[in-house]
Amino acid sequence: MSNLSIHLMRFGARQSRLNVASEPVSTVPVVIIGGGPAGLMAAEVIAQAGYPVHLYDAMPSVGRKFLLAGVGGMNITHAEPKADFVQRYRERAGAVGDWLQDFDADALRAWIHELGVDTFVGSSGRVFPREMKAAPLLRKWLQRLRELGVQFHVRHRWHGWNEHGALRFETPEGEHSVTATATILALGGASWARLGSDGRWVPWLQAKHVQVQPLKPANSGFDCAWSDIMKEQHAGAFVKSVGMRVVDAASKTTQETRIGEFIVTATGVEGSLIYAFSAPLREQILASGRAHLELDLLPDRSVAQITQALRKPRGKQSMSSHLRRTLNLTGVKAALSRERAAQAFTEADKLARAIKALPLTLTATRPIDEAISTAGGVDVSALDDGLMLTALPGVFCAGEMLDWEAPTGGYLLTACFASGRRAGLGALSWLANR
Repeated sequence: MSNLSIHLMRFGARQSRLNVASEPVSTVPVVIIGGGPAGLMAAEVIAQAGYPVHLYDAMPSVGRKFLLAGVGGMNITHAEPKADFVQRYRERAGAVGDWLQDFDADALRAWIHELGVDTFVGSSGRVFPREMKAAPLLRKWLQRLRELGVQFHVRHRWHGWNEHGALRFETPEGEHSVTATATILALGGASWARLGSDGRWVPWLQAKHVQVQPLKPANSGFDCAWSDIMKEQHAGAFVKSVGMRVVDAASKTTQETRIGEFIVTATGVEGSLIYAFSAPLREQILASGRAHLELDLLPDRSVAQITQALRKPRGKQSMSSHLRRTLNLTGVKAALSRERAAQAFTEADKLARAIKALPLTLTATRPIDEAISTAGGVDVSALDDGLMLTALPGVFCAGEMLDWEAPTGGYLLTACFASGRRAGLGALSWLANR
């Protein structure tokens, strides 16, 4: 049994002891749909103001994708300077930066500390809970929400609105309808559908004249054509300490090189360095059917240094042995050089240039359900400053279902928390004026 499965079993048992309503609620002041970080943060903001809050989630327990994010180490946010932090949201830096004015990375860390969970900054600037796990943080957070009176309704899958404007939920006992003065939708995108984010909400909002941008994979892997030998011998291998840059084939320009690591898969590539370029690579593929990368297999050496090393006499040694002896180029890196620059192996100058700019063509993104997150969603122009839908007064949106994206490294979670808080405050303002 996987660590994630164990977490989910334990949380399912614990949450059965939370304030889980056994009967359908017909009329409530505030309904929140979605039990991820955005929905839970909105619930906390509103419950702290004294309003009864009913939170609905399709899964048997809340926070499932949050737990998944923490299985390999809970990267909660990032400690880089605020100006650089905001720019990670690319075209949506303005909108997300506005949310972060109220609740930035420092405020998020302070909030976590208030829950009794210590954090630390890793060598890369990423921020983690001291225990490196999501489960203790989520457990303490749910305890706080329970004490604030939040009512949890699990196994309630939202199905839009009925003809009377009431919220429809599919439950094990049949369909229930709920009316609310304020509704916050925090339904996620369309990745990892088995954990609740399935994108089913898109047509229901579109039917209400809400502008929704198409959902697309973000922080995803990509397909490329490997040889059988590459797939058989190196699928699953980490390519570490490598440089990578995106090449615009039309303009012949390249983006800034980043150093990191990625994974060779049976179908292509994935991993943190690939995710950092996920958006421009995806957009290239959508525009032309192809995306182009260059790999720098030895970023700590210049072309001249590599050329000098390769020109050393190799006698009867094979080129593979020569690469290992002179450049310490072995394993998957050596395999990549053979895979993509075999024609250059007989000339030191050409091989040196290839090692510093190894071409890699990507042909497709991996399916959206495999992606870490999604781009697209409710257009920010459809929302007011409090994240209320202008087409649906009293209905607010938060989290990944909004049209923004960010690389991994804590940026995704930080914006989800911040948007949930903004939507909660927006709902409070709406309620106060009713």
